[in-house]
Amino acid sequence: MTLLQHEALVTALTETDFDKRLVVTPLLEDDQVGEASIDLRLGTEFLLLRRTLQAGVDVGDPGFQAQVDDLYEKIVTPIGEGLWLHPQQFALGATFEFVRLPPTLGAYVLGRSSWGRLGLLVATAVMVQPGFAGSLTLELVNEGDSPVLLYPGLTIAQLAVHSLHAQTAFTKADPTYRAPTGPQAARLAKEQRALEKISKLGESLTRI
Repeated sequence: MTLLQHEALVTALTETDFDKRLVVTPLLEDDQVGEASIDLRLGTEFLLLRRTLQAGVDVGDPGFQAQVDDLYEKIVTPIGEGLWLHPQQFALGATFEFVRLPPTLGAYVLGRSSWGRLGLLVATAVMVQPGFAGSLTLELVNEGDSPVLLYPGLTIAQLAVHSLHAQTAFTKADPTYRAPTGPQAARLAKEQRALEKISKLGESLTRI
């Protein structure tokens, strides 16, 4: 893969063939397109992960998804206001921008070093697959010793875009997180199905 520099990013963003166009919208300022990345702003919706009163989160529990959904508290923080993220606190945010990757491009979401130097880690699940469309969910965790006030609208992450050697024939984005417009909670149905298969395999091995 080749990392797209400024001129290539501008070309991808203005491509007349929609099937080949990189979409990152709205871009409020031209300088969001940097030397080799695109700055992404923080959106207004957050999901805060509450402490559970149960023993923990068990992906093998049949009621796992309802249990996980109950752990999140949705908060909307208007532009101009802020959300305090305390030390060791975890939250899900989303990009202000809607992002769409054509089948010829892949991308990585990276935290900005200015925030990282305050202890804020951003986007721990960094890979964006070809064919993805939607707002990008950002995993936010404060690893510092001081609370950090997060303001929607500020640039908090950056998108590094790579061209593929050839257009991928497999362009189906992960259906688990299809076309999100805000932060999405964890969905582990795939892992639950895998755990069922592994459990059955373990049972068969014990009988040998």
